[in-house]
Amino acid sequence: MAFRRFAKSLLYALPLGITFLDCVGYVARVDGISMQPVLNPDAEERDYVFLLRWGIHNSAVERGDIISLISPKDPAQKIIKRVVGMQGDVVSTLGYKHEIVRVPDGHCWVEGDHTGHSLDSNTFGPVAIGLMSARAVAIVWPPERWRILKNELPGRRRPIQVAKTSYYN
Repeated sequence: MAFRRFAKSLLYALPLGITFLDCVGYVARVDGISMQPVLNPDAEERDYVFLLRWGIHNSAVERGDIISLISPKDPAQKIIKRVVGMQGDVVSTLGYKHEIVRVPDGHCWVEGDHTGHSLDSNTFGPVAIGLMSARAVAIVWPPERWRILKNELPGRRRPIQVAKTSYYN
């Protein structure tokens, strides 16, 4: 009788769990130093963040958000970066082949917070919005670092010109 109850519970819980992970969000470990000091401020410890999938491909993403995306250089790798510019914005770059770039439609400009220690749009250019997979909303581990991640864009990395109309605004 107990096995039957367990099997029935599993039968209901498994699809609900998979749906939650696929549609709502999941917890992921952040590796590397590219997002220091916001994530992984101590190179010896790793932060775990809750990544929210809900609304990633509509109006939920803004300049300053930290997002998870598929790497344009290696589709098997996921990276985490901050959105600096949305489609139509004009951004100044840091070592890209052009000093100033207008972000094309359907793309965004992403950068790591640790300037010079990040493979980001300054390396591979504007990123297709379709590569975004989730938005980081909170640090959930280690416990002493629990907090909601704020949408903040460093003043020195603001777009030169913000698009008047944008799909995401």
